[in-house]
Amino acid sequence: MGPSLNRIMLYAKDVQKTCEFYERHFGFTCELDDDGRIAELVAPHGGIKIMVHKAGKGVKSGQACIKLVFDVQDVESFKEQCTKLGLEFGAIHQASGYSFANAKDPDNNSISISSRAFAARQ
Repeated sequence: MGPSLNRIMLYAKDVQKTCEFYERHFGFTCELDDDGRIAELVAPHGGIKIMVHKAGKGVKSGQACIKLVFDVQDVESFKEQCTKLGLEFGAIHQASGYSFANAKDPDNNSISISSRAFAARQ
C-alpha cells in the first residue's frame, strides 16, 4: 500500500486562536496530544486532519505556499454564514462548473471554500 495524505501541518503563532478559528468557522473539533505540543483538528464529516503546531520565532506568517480548500455545496450561503461569524471571504469566482472564494486564517494562511467537489464532471 502506498502513502496517502491524511494530515496537514499548520504552524501558528497562537495555537489556541487558530484552533478556535477552524472550530468556529468549519466545525472542526480540537484534540491535543498527550504532551500538548500539537493540536489535531478533526473535521465533523471526515476528511483530512489539520495538525496545529506552535510556530518557531523565525517563521513568518503566511510564508508557506499552502492553501486549505474546504468543499462546500453552496459557496454563497457558506460565505454569508461566515460573514455573520466575522470571517470575510473575498469575491466569489466562477470556474468550469464550480465557484470558490478565498480568505486568510489568523496566521495569514490561505484558505478557500469551493464547490468543485460537487461539480458535474464531463
